[in-house]
Amino acid sequence: MSMSAAIRSVKRPSILQAAKSAIATIGAWLLAGWLIPGPPPVFAAIAALLVVQPSINQSLTKGVERTVGVVVGVVIASLLGVALGNGTGVVLVAIAAAFVLVWLLRMTPGTGNQVVISAMLVLALGTASAGYALDRVIETLLGAAVGVVVNVAVVPPVAIEPAQRALQAVGSELATSMERLVEASGTPRSASELADMLARARALRPLIGDAEEAIRAGEESLTLNPRARRHRDRLTEYRATLDRFGPIATQVIGMTRAFTDRYDVSLTKEPTMGAIAEQLARAAHDVRLVTARAGTGDAEPSASEPPALTRPLAVAMPSSDHWVLIGSLLVDLERIHAALVELSADEDRPRPSATER
Repeated sequence: MSMSAAIRSVKRPSILQAAKSAIATIGAWLLAGWLIPGPPPVFAAIAALLVVQPSINQSLTKGVERTVGVVVGVVIASLLGVALGNGTGVVLVAIAAAFVLVWLLRMTPGTGNQVVISAMLVLALGTASAGYALDRVIETLLGAAVGVVVNVAVVPPVAIEPAQRALQAVGSELATSMERLVEASGTPRSASELADMLARARALRPLIGDAEEAIRAGEESLTLNPRARRHRDRLTEYRATLDRFGPIATQVIGMTRAFTDRYDVSLTKEPTMGAIAEQLARAAHDVRLVTARAGTGDAEPSASEPPALTRPLAVAMPSSDHWVLIGSLLVDLERIHAALVELSADEDRPRPSATER
């Protein structure tokens, strides 16, 4: 791993998220410094910084995690400080004791790290008196509250667009994989071209994984979000479409694998391959149609346009060299047809009105 990859993110965080973190951190510092005279309000600033997350639900989780960690760490530091004083050795003992307690209680990494940091900071920066410990807990609660309020008040984040783009990528690549099979059915292919076609078809799996993760992140962003109502139906539609795309992708990958494993040039002369290619072209059209209807902007279809993969398929007797492949492709094509019919039924099903929701 390069040094750049270790310290730089592949995706740049939004400037709005950075601005919200800055506002929350500065606001928590000023408010806690005004309400709680004494040492610099480091605990409040750190709590606010950590609590501003991409979703409100995550903000609340981080707030609880941060507060519990601070309380446990402050208690450890206070007990050891009262018993042993505030020397360097006591700080080291507090760090070790905090790690042991975190392990015994099976705390999450975030909470556990906060326990250790809080115990260390209390002994290193302050005193172990009960008043100081109580002030730090109140300061942390105040900082966490400021972080949550800022995250809710300043444009609550809704991760809809990444889910939309991820679903569009799946639909586009799924249709393209079918079209590659269509082209290979009528034009001779070299071994390297077949290998490349199979590799591209297999790339559908990570694309589907990315889309699943993006939709999950979108659903997470809507939890406890006051803007959730206007976006929830879109995410539900994206998930339903992705759930239908998954089995189709499995069949397309299987068809591509069978085609590459049993390919020879004479396959392009099989009459049934032309019929299968036509059906695959229609299936690709239907996938793009469904993708567009899901609101991904892949096309602008007519609202009344029916699925293309509905016409009968005439099957001629294949040669003895190709009957296994032809049969396998026909079975997979029938499963794709069934999935597309279900997709079309989902699209045609009336959606509830705003009052019904």
